[in-house]
Amino acid sequence: MYLHELQIGNLKLENNIFLAPMAGITDLPFRVICKEFGPGIVFTEMVSSKAIFYNDEKTKKLMNIDGEKRPVAIQIFGSDVETMGYAAKYVSQIADIVDINMGCPAPKVVKNGDGSRLLLDLEKAKEILEAVVKNSKVPVTLKYRTGWDKEHIVAVELAKIAEEAGISAITVHGRTRSEYYAGKADLNSIKKVKESISIPVIGNGDVVDELTAEKMFKETGVDGIMIGRGAFGNPWIFKKIINYLQTGEKLEDVSSKEKLELIKRHLNLEIKEKGEYVAIREFRKHLAVYSKNMANASEFRTYINKIESKEELIQALENFFME
Repeated sequence: MYLHELQIGNLKLENNIFLAPMAGITDLPFRVICKEFGPGIVFTEMVSSKAIFYNDEKTKKLMNIDGEKRPVAIQIFGSDVETMGYAAKYVSQIADIVDINMGCPAPKVVKNGDGSRLLLDLEKAKEILEAVVKNSKVPVTLKYRTGWDKEHIVAVELAKIAEEAGISAITVHGRTRSEYYAGKADLNSIKKVKESISIPVIGNGDVVDELTAEKMFKETGVDGIMIGRGAFGNPWIFKKIINYLQTGEKLEDVSSKEKLELIKRHLNLEIKEKGEYVAIREFRKHLAVYSKNMANASEFRTYINKIESKEELIQALENFFME
């Protein structure tokens, strides 16, 4: 009932369970790992439209989708109409969907007028939406929060603007910018958005397992769900939710051995993508969540934070996960 194919513009997705864009998390290796568990589409980390405009090499690496199972969406952010239009033209040559970020709450993003700061300037938001749609060869989607704060809720208003601008689908994170990730996602605001427009609406916020996925569908009527922090350290979540929505039954948790094998594969993909020195250090944040709630996890994290070689790290992983 809740699980189904989803049409976004001219793109038909196998299912309506998505991996959210997460800065510093949804790089190529993590997306490849998540794709093994069946999400309908995965999103890259957000990419600066100005960096694309100025041909920044580091930014190009964030958009690397070589060899990745399609479809893939690339998310762009910015508040300059010209550079967002340029970025849309560039990104739509390689991605299956161009996604616009109007939800990021990070101070360094907001201070430049980007991300969720645009929720306070819907006229500018409209211009950006129109410019991106005009310049993109592929469907354009929008991800945003319900508002800047409780006094400035714009969820429905922005949804209508987006539909009119030619956006093919929207994702609503049920929190305001001022809430960051605290409290509970406001499912009622997402429901109101769903009832106000005819393009697909994706619900985002607090989907961490089978029951919260079902709750999002049941209480909002959304066309799909997007999973962010619930997938961090837990890429199996997609398979579990898909199975539950199909059968009504929960799969067993993965064993320590299965977890270890996946972590080693993830590590090798990171090393292949970034080189051993950088990958080992960046992988620590993944290991912190892969090991969460396990016995002696804090000691393990303290130990691995000093490790600098692949061989030593794999030995530590095998000792920890198989003891």
